[in-house]
Amino acid sequence: MTILHLRRARTSLVLDARGPGLPRVVHWGADLGPLPADELPALVDATIAPVVPSSFDAPTVLSLLPESSAGWSGRPGLAGHRDGRDWSTAFRLDGLDVVDVAPEPSRVAGGGEAVRVSGAERDLDGAGAARVTVRAADPGAGLTLTVELTLDPTGLLMLRHRLRNDGDRPYEVRDLTPVLPVPAVATELLDLTGRWCRERAPQRHPWSMGAWVREGRHGRTGHDATLLLVAGTPGFCFGHGEVWAVHTAWSGDHVTVAERRPTGESALGGGELLTPGEIVLAPGAEYATPLLYAVHSTDGLDGLSDVLHTHLRARPQHPRAPRPVTLNVWEAVYFDHDLDRLRDLADRAAEVGVERYVLDDGWFRGRRHDRAGLGDWWVDDDVWPDGLQPLIDHVRGHGMQFGLWVEPEMVNPDSDLFRAHPDWLLQAPGRLPPEWRHQQVLDLAHPDAYAHLLGRLDAVLTEHDGIAYLKWDHNRDLTEAGHGGRPGVHAQTVAVYRLLDELRVRHPAVEIESCSSGGARVDLEILRRTDRVWASDCNDALERLSIQRWTGLLLPPELVGTHIGPERSHTTHRVHDLGFRAVTALFGHHGIEWDISGITAAERGQLAAWVALHKRLRPLLHGGRVVRVDHPDPAVQAHGVVAHDRSHAVYAISRLTTSVAQVPGPVRLPGLDPARRYRVRPPAGLPEPAVLELTPPAWLASADGVTLGGSVLASVGLQLPALHPEQALLLEVTAVG
Repeated sequence: MTILHLRRARTSLVLDARGPGLPRVVHWGADLGPLPADELPALVDATIAPVVPSSFDAPTVLSLLPESSAGWSGRPGLAGHRDGRDWSTAFRLDGLDVVDVAPEPSRVAGGGEAVRVSGAERDLDGAGAARVTVRAADPGAGLTLTVELTLDPTGLLMLRHRLRNDGDRPYEVRDLTPVLPVPAVATELLDLTGRWCRERAPQRHPWSMGAWVREGRHGRTGHDATLLLVAGTPGFCFGHGEVWAVHTAWSGDHVTVAERRPTGESALGGGELLTPGEIVLAPGAEYATPLLYAVHSTDGLDGLSDVLHTHLRARPQHPRAPRPVTLNVWEAVYFDHDLDRLRDLADRAAEVGVERYVLDDGWFRGRRHDRAGLGDWWVDDDVWPDGLQPLIDHVRGHGMQFGLWVEPEMVNPDSDLFRAHPDWLLQAPGRLPPEWRHQQVLDLAHPDAYAHLLGRLDAVLTEHDGIAYLKWDHNRDLTEAGHGGRPGVHAQTVAVYRLLDELRVRHPAVEIESCSSGGARVDLEILRRTDRVWASDCNDALERLSIQRWTGLLLPPELVGTHIGPERSHTTHRVHDLGFRAVTALFGHHGIEWDISGITAAERGQLAAWVALHKRLRPLLHGGRVVRVDHPDPAVQAHGVVAHDRSHAVYAISRLTTSVAQVPGPVRLPGLDPARRYRVRPPAGLPEPAVLELTPPAWLASADGVTLGGSVLASVGLQLPALHPEQALLLEVTAVG
């Protein structure tokens, strides 16, 4: 049929769709520039592997859906059957639609209608998205496959498969996983793992032969989920190297895979992880995979983040208003709710500049501890005899927004809801799953359970004047998650999306945070319906540095909650001074998770200064380009945000622990304009970090800091002071002249 070359930003995608089988991705990676039509067939021919001894008699190719019938001996793209038959497919290309979408008028000047293009060979370069729809069929197996590819204006590629059962008997889908090829120069893999309060821990290793498979079987995204699975050239890091990455956008069980075959192919892919019997398609029914987001960069990991952050910020639903500084009262009061005490907290919050006040767990019936009450979403009259409105009014009287904690998908066995409807639970036939935090999971695919929960959440928001925010928690894995005797994670995930979508329709002004015992539900599909994530339940600033650094690989700062915790962390019991905690929390959706009613006047003054600094820097922090420094000393971590016009930047340099070297080497400041000069100095009016030195570096001793060219700052850098461990230096960089 055709060969397509799609170009957006710095990315090219070349697709060989000449048939008769499924299309093959010839190139996904660096921009190839405009190619004449007669060069595309030559490019395709130049990439076809030779026939070698002890192999198939014709070259094998890795298509958009790897098939055994095409000679693929790795993980199949589709695994399924119809009563043991139709277990292997041989799809044939049935049609191809290509739409070059003009930019949205609201985003880019000169927008217009989508334009359909056709032809034998096409080079598509435009300002909007390029969308390709591939239709293929296997009449013998009774299946139709639709492949949807979108290359958006940032160079981000999105891929999805749709499978329809055209047979007269049910067809069970066991696995349907989109994949994309990666060239042989990518020889290292990096992904993330973790646990509660230690999310987003990086791990990297050589990309050897075989499959590196990351499975999430938590019924939610999981604390150990790899936000991105990255393949790259040797030694890639934040600032250099060519890298390819994929993200599986799904909030239930999922799989992400990197596979390298002795036959020469390498591929990245991801999709939903299905339990046997979970997806059985009736005749005429269809199953769609989650979106697989794929991104390429020639500028290291920061280049991946550039594309992803730009894409997310361009979404119509992306938060546009300044992200309000938030106080959450959990670590101040826990379950001990007292109106006078909570009012006093609101007074103190207003004094330091808080803009959103969140009442956490403990406001609803029977909720005096974490072993009872979940599911009974009525205000507890014993604790709140006049309801929540007096507190809401007090908070709003200070000009602050009011937010409320909920955990809608869960239920305690000690609750009125559980006692009345034990049939509304996710469970295997005849037994309950093991309890987790004294709770079970409501089956939201049960129509009555869904209707009840939607009704109660809608009532809470409707009956109270001024709830602007929901902190939506989800504190346990889905274990033995059965629905009607069959596996239920897929149906549960779809129902949660539907619930969130309906609430957004009914209450469009209410923002929602995805909090799942911290960072266990962080993915791009839940973020289509929510306005930020809570990266971790750990507010220890030292732990948070790494957690936020790697969460930022996928998400821009304004989507990640970053709060100043108490002096002593309640999860690690480490003690940190306010400066270290504040610098760490500065780079995100800023807030406070600390009982500020008992702090001294001096501490309140310092806290107010940090909040004011965040507000001043907020347009930069929430709109600029994130950069992370590759420093040779593992005891030093540095990162920053640079304005897109490169006129302004802010960097944080943190000392994590002691070093072998007595004085760490200079820190380079990447991302600045090499042709401009910049003044570098700490922001005025803040306490200096603790140091172990007799004299400071000369540039830091001057009240005016130092003025240097952007090329010098990026190549030579600045000598650090001898910071004590667990101390941080904040630097503001401003273009001069």
